[in-house]
Amino acid sequence: MGAVTESIQRARATTASYSITMRIYAGTDPRVIGALAVKVADSGGITTALDIVDSQAHSLVIDLTCSASDAGHAQELRDAVETLEGVRVHKVSDRVFLLHLGGKIAVQSKVNLRNRQDLAMAYTPGVGRVSQALFEHPEDVSRLTIKGNTVAVVTDGTAVLGLGNLGPGAALPVMEGKAALFKRFADIDAWPICLDTTDVDEIVRTVELIAPGFGGINLEDISAPRCFEVEAKLRDRLDIPVFHDDQHGTAIVVLAALKNALRCVDKTLPEARIIVSGGGAAGSAIVHLLLAAGAVDVTVSDRPGLLRRGDESLSPQWRGLAARTNPRGLSGTLRDGLQGADVFIGVSAPNLLAPEWIDEMAEEQIVFALANPNPEVDIYEATQRAAVVASGRSDYPNQINNVLAFPGVFRGLLDARSSDVTTEMLISAADAIASVVGDEQLNPSYIIPSVFHPEMSETVAKAIVSSVPKLAPSTVPPSAGPWPGVDS
Repeated sequence: MGAVTESIQRARATTASYSITMRIYAGTDPRVIGALAVKVADSGGITTALDIVDSQAHSLVIDLTCSASDAGHAQELRDAVETLEGVRVHKVSDRVFLLHLGGKIAVQSKVNLRNRQDLAMAYTPGVGRVSQALFEHPEDVSRLTIKGNTVAVVTDGTAVLGLGNLGPGAALPVMEGKAALFKRFADIDAWPICLDTTDVDEIVRTVELIAPGFGGINLEDISAPRCFEVEAKLRDRLDIPVFHDDQHGTAIVVLAALKNALRCVDKTLPEARIIVSGGGAAGSAIVHLLLAAGAVDVTVSDRPGLLRRGDESLSPQWRGLAARTNPRGLSGTLRDGLQGADVFIGVSAPNLLAPEWIDEMAEEQIVFALANPNPEVDIYEATQRAAVVASGRSDYPNQINNVLAFPGVFRGLLDARSSDVTTEMLISAADAIASVVGDEQLNPSYIIPSVFHPEMSETVAKAIVSSVPKLAPSTVPPSAGPWPGVDS
């Protein structure tokens, strides 16, 4: 019974992030196909595909694709399969690494260069006319170049996912992935910029120098508190929007999900007692946006415990958080802060929240355990105790995923030619995401829409555009340029 329970628990933890394909040589006994699937299941894996790729009179070549919970588990699945009589695993392919071979993005021309005439228009000498015109009318650069639809995804590689300081090279696959998401969900051309420096002034100056070629800057995976300073300086110096997705993207989606979760339990944001675990970049941004949206009772927990006013031992960043939170002056540990709380939001580290502590919260608890890939509390255990549970994982309902926000946010910023990102825009984006889940759809397992919802990015973009201050008449681009046939 214990072995069965363990395999069930491991199956719950499987993920496509550890998806493997085994090339198997076997005999033609028809029972071998079922035996392979059973062996994987008994070992806690999940079979996602089983294909016969070649058949001979006395042998089969089989591709068995399955999901594991981690690298060690993947090896266990291989070993288990090889215990079957007449079965030999020829090789194992890690599907994640296969997907990354050669990178995930590429440059593709939007125009056909079929002959000399095309070349003369797209490049010299025709392009010289456009360059001269932009020198005379620099306000039209966004209309006549890629700048109007291009975002730089900038990192120094110091806070890559939940893995820490891996450096710019190891950060590149993540930045490529971000660029792919920009294209898939908002048709924005984004490019990864991985900087080999952790010096704030060097990062800022480098981004300043490349900014003329981009319509927006997306800061990514830069560790706190450096990220705050980089963002503040860039916002002050650039005339294009600067968005730190680890902060603002996370905060937007959390606010959207929380609004809908509170609807499920018939509570409101102003009356909810909220405990946030993690006072770093994401936690700080979440707190700022929650307070701006109407939350009143928010307390932050981090390594020193519950942050509170008057504690001079706190870092400047934590003192700033403490000054705006913990209105009841609570002290102690995370567990102390959870007593009677309505909402737990975790953006910190794995396994900080014991499942039984959820029982000490107020009735109809809301638990957002967002540490990734391993959350603050076992999600299955949390669902047995709390009214609404969300995580950062794709293998459970209610995934808090930044891709719900940043593509649409930048689509709106670029379309509106905005030069800034305001708190009002962030709240509008959160409201837009929340609104996609209608009253007839809302339930504890569906408080946030799928990242593949067809209207997601468009809905967010429209919300951003509507909240961008209208340009003064003198700065509105003309409906037609100074050249015949060029429309805005």
